[in-house]
Amino acid sequence: MNVRSNSPRPRRAGYALLMVLAVTGVASLVLAATLNRTLTNAKLNDRSNEYSVAANAAEAAVEKVVARIGHDFQNFGPGAVYANLSLYRNSIPDEDPFWANFAFSDGQGNANRTYVAMLTNNYAGPLPSQYPGLSTARAPIYRVVSNARMAASGVVTGTAQEDVLLALVPLTHYAIFYNGLLEFSTCATMIVNGRVHANGSIYTGTSASLRFNGPVTCTGTISSPAWNGQGPRWNDRGSYHGSPPYRTNVPSVSLEIGMTNVHDILEIPPNGLSPASYEGRTRLYNQAQTVLLVSNATVTMKIQQGINYEVPGNDPSPVFVTSTNTPSALATNFPFLVTTNTFKDQRENKTVKVTEIDVERYKQWIQHQPSIQAKFPAGSGAYPTILYVADNRTTTSSQMNAVRLTNGDDLPSNGGLGWSVATPNPLYVHGHYNCPNSHYRNTTNTTASVPAAVMSDALTILSPAWDDGRSSSSYTGRIPDNTTVNAAILTGVVPSTGSSSSQFSGGVHNLPRLLEDWNRYSRTLTLNTAIMKLFNSEVATHQFVNPGVYYDPPTRNFSYDLNYLDPTKQPPGIPCAMVLVRLNWAAPPPNTVTYNVSP
Repeated sequence: MNVRSNSPRPRRAGYALLMVLAVTGVASLVLAATLNRTLTNAKLNDRSNEYSVAANAAEAAVEKVVARIGHDFQNFGPGAVYANLSLYRNSIPDEDPFWANFAFSDGQGNANRTYVAMLTNNYAGPLPSQYPGLSTARAPIYRVVSNARMAASGVVTGTAQEDVLLALVPLTHYAIFYNGLLEFSTCATMIVNGRVHANGSIYTGTSASLRFNGPVTCTGTISSPAWNGQGPRWNDRGSYHGSPPYRTNVPSVSLEIGMTNVHDILEIPPNGLSPASYEGRTRLYNQAQTVLLVSNATVTMKIQQGINYEVPGNDPSPVFVTSTNTPSALATNFPFLVTTNTFKDQRENKTVKVTEIDVERYKQWIQHQPSIQAKFPAGSGAYPTILYVADNRTTTSSQMNAVRLTNGDDLPSNGGLGWSVATPNPLYVHGHYNCPNSHYRNTTNTTASVPAAVMSDALTILSPAWDDGRSSSSYTGRIPDNTTVNAAILTGVVPSTGSSSSQFSGGVHNLPRLLEDWNRYSRTLTLNTAIMKLFNSEVATHQFVNPGVYYDPPTRNFSYDLNYLDPTKQPPGIPCAMVLVRLNWAAPPPNTVTYNVSP
């Protein structure tokens, strides 16, 4: 029997459908959100990648300009960088078709350009920590900025910015600087307390002791070969205690000298060379405020002043003081000058015709001479800090012109700036020099001295006891006194031509030449100095001969004058090494050239 119920049917199916629809809706929303988020992440990733590529392109543009600035600076000096600003600004990467994928601008809306501008021309102070002990003064800082984006559809801009310092580092920051082979071979006991650098190799090796307390660097190698006629098995090959102790095969240190033959910094400039040109500015003739020229018949002093930081040689209205070259005329016009003295230099085997300058009398003369005072009036802040002297008298094959400084205990202070002497001739320093306090002689105390340098073809030191009348007799009859010289030395040498004793340069310890018997009488030569050998001698060119022929060596008390680490105590006229320093790197906001990196 069939039974039929009349009860209502349950509504579970309707609820299930609603739930399915609800879940499906939520799932759709989640899916849509997920798809949207995925799409957004993809766009973000794309834009991040696009930014990285664009930023790398901007950095490439900056580095191209910085590399060119570095080349121009280290080969031609800071003036060349300033002169080439338009070239840098029109420079973008274009060496490969790849760079056509990018649109470059200078952060100021100018397409296909790079921003380059000088931030300051007067930076002074220590260099960053990677250059310990080095400082600079009146150095320019340049900012280089590039913006870049993808050329076709780029919407993201990459940026790069770098500030570079064109540091001019005085060579007196080095205790010893050689532009070529530097030899300590067969040296007496020597302790070097400052930095040492050679644009070449360094030879060591001694039966005494050689110690370096500062960093030692060279572009070549450090070794102890058989040298000066002696074998390579030295008792002492040198010990190194700097930080770092030493480095070899380093890049060459470029000099702020605009000529191939570095000796030309001492020469009279050729006709037609502008003092304002890069080469002209590095000539000491143009850097000097007083230029003394000696000929057979006349003596002329040119008095010139630098205006608006130009070299004095560019003075449009120099003053000339002229005299006939006779004792009576010189006594009236140049009372500090004698041109009639001669003596024998046994190393050169020549009679030396001397232009002799009494430094104390010169100091008094410049304080009262009307033409000097007119060019350098009291209170003006301008001083005659460099004296350039050239003896151009005719000579025979047995003669040699030279300059000699006497009575040089107390140098012109020039408002604390000091005084330097430069000459293309060989230079002789007679007696104590730049040591006005007699209690400081034979010591390293230079607190009473002024910044000073002697720059010449060759340098010979004569003790206070030197007598011209004994110069042609045996050196054993030339009995010296203890002597103190406080000055930076920039001069030449006769280079080694081989390994034998007759081919040796004498090494750095014999760079200051001597003509007396210092050893027999146990005399001491005290030098508080920085030694710079930038060229080979071109006038005094006879090879060094080991002791026992024209001299015997002193007890050498050679010390680096720590005053030279102070930028305010640099001797006038000292050349500089050119060091490009990368100061700050940043990724500034697009279209911004004034962004500064926070300390």
